[in-house]
Amino acid sequence: MSDYDIIIIGAGHNALICAGYLAQANHRVLVLERRPIAGGAVVTEEIIPGYRFDLGGSAHILIHHTPIVQDLHLTRYGLEYIDLDPLFFAPFPDGSHITIWKDIDKTCDSIAAVSTEDAAAYRHFIETWTPIARATVETFLHPPTPLNVMRHLVFGSGLGSGNWERLSDILRGYGQLLRQSFRNPKVQAVIGWMAAQSGPPPTEPLSAPFALWHPMYHVSGMKRPRGGSGMLTQALAKMIGAHGGEVKTSMPVSRILVSNGQAVGVETVNGERFTAKTIISGAHIHTTLKLLDDAPLPEMQKNLLAKARVGNGFGMVVRYAMNELPNYVALPTENEPGPQHTALQFICPDLAYLDRAYGDYLGGKPSEQPALISMTFSAVDPTLAPPGRHTMFLWGQYYPYELASGESWDDIGQREADRMLATLAAYAPNVTDAVIGQLIETPLYLERELGLHRGNVMHLEMSIDQMFMMRPALTMSNYRGPIKGLYLTGASTHPGGGIMGAAGRNAAQVVLHDLSSRRWF
Repeated sequence: MSDYDIIIIGAGHNALICAGYLAQANHRVLVLERRPIAGGAVVTEEIIPGYRFDLGGSAHILIHHTPIVQDLHLTRYGLEYIDLDPLFFAPFPDGSHITIWKDIDKTCDSIAAVSTEDAAAYRHFIETWTPIARATVETFLHPPTPLNVMRHLVFGSGLGSGNWERLSDILRGYGQLLRQSFRNPKVQAVIGWMAAQSGPPPTEPLSAPFALWHPMYHVSGMKRPRGGSGMLTQALAKMIGAHGGEVKTSMPVSRILVSNGQAVGVETVNGERFTAKTIISGAHIHTTLKLLDDAPLPEMQKNLLAKARVGNGFGMVVRYAMNELPNYVALPTENEPGPQHTALQFICPDLAYLDRAYGDYLGGKPSEQPALISMTFSAVDPTLAPPGRHTMFLWGQYYPYELASGESWDDIGQREADRMLATLAAYAPNVTDAVIGQLIETPLYLERELGLHRGNVMHLEMSIDQMFMMRPALTMSNYRGPIKGLYLTGASTHPGGGIMGAAGRNAAQVVLHDLSSRRWF
């Protein structure tokens, strides 16, 4: 008899969500995590005494397009979300700014201060692309079978009814789409910089859908768990435990046990073995492939997985303990939180700026003028810092893992962190002298600490050839792994990275379907 019904490798948020659904369905679940805390890249830790830093994802937007929080009753286990409005604040070098609110009318009023023509164009953009954005959400909430993609994305969006003009727009890069949709470079930059968070640059063909998602921000808004991003995964771990499941930390898995072509268990680094009839890997797909090193995998599937592109890094982040909040020239305050501090604060004056940053990355060097997002969630959540003090998380793109100069990130991390802070200081001069302490998360740090290969927070590049039925590979996009009894979830699978949880929910649905079919048979 097996030790458990189901063993899950890794305790990232997708793995925990998958485990939550399975435990709720009365299966004996074991989750094994290599780090001393559950959560993967959605964790919050007190790195500097008194200051709570997220180590990975911070803004919770995507998960609120799913029923996960309600399905798993996570509020019962300590999860409390704080609504954040406005969503985005973009200051510009000339002292102007644009604020994106959940309310479309307020957003258009803000845009009108920069361009009355583009305020009307923005409303038209939202109205035009909302059906496709909603259809994309629905597609993400199901395994990416050809039938599901056709039903939800093609026909659900109206593209299947001969709307060829819209289809031609989707085939463009989002930079081209935004330049044809808006005249003012500032408006283009706000939408384009958010689109760039998935990874592809403005010039990449077929990347327009990353900008066409924009209407959904006005639907879901943005939220934060009180106490930090990791409160989501801590609530998930408690929920699993309450349903008889186990989450074991500091238990890195060294290999997946295979017998007669079927996954039957796992072995940890310290030699412990656990068996189950079903194994699910929530780890990076290349980590999963490594755990199968001594398993007789079909050659075609092994080759397909080996070719799944990680790319050369993506971004880096610096977490700051601060004496005060950024005081933006474009919207000054006297160290009192303003609406700009609730929002994600964008430093990206135009799309050409983003193109140049990506050009540096392609050349194997850190961006000389990085595009940034500053996050000051302590402005709405005082649990993150001591009274009168604040946290500031500074995310920058683009940062290659492998440097053309041959330098080591261990040597240049501080230099690039200083460059990021200096870039922000051009918009908020007070930040330079407000720093108390910091944590620098270079691409190398992200790989070492969070298991993100080559520092790619999306696991695999989010290009169109690695999305939907192609993620992580053509024969395994349905969450079923390369051998019987092995399933996959996490950012390496559909729909990719970000704090959404759809990959975990979808994988659980597939596993429950297969277990039900097996019992019936």
